Amino acid sequence: MYYLIKVLLSALLITAISELAKRSTTLAALIASLPLTSILAFIWLYTDTGDTQQIASLARQIFWLVLPSLGFFVVLWWTLTVGVNFWLSLLISTFITALSYALMLHFFHLTP
Repeated sequence: MYYLIKVLLSALLITAISELAKRSTTLAALIASLPLTSILAFIWLYTDTGDTQQIASLARQIFWLVLPSLGFFVVLWWTLTVGVNFWLSLLISTFITALSYALMLHFFHLTP
């Protein structure tokens, strides 16, 4: 039951953001930019383990890995603005992001 609650709450959050974006992209972006996924992960991890050092380590690694994820949004925004179609823009943005993650993991010696 606990696992089902975790899955349903996470799915509800994603659905709410995508539905809200139909009415207000700004409000949807605000909610999507909040570290809600991380907060939920911290809560689930603490509930499951009670290990604050593991949560601290997760928070540190999330911080460093947010940086390469920003490239996704910049590239997607730019490619769509210059007229590249959505699917190609998504593909290019995803590739750049994957490359950015690989570089970050390599140079900062973060273990996946």
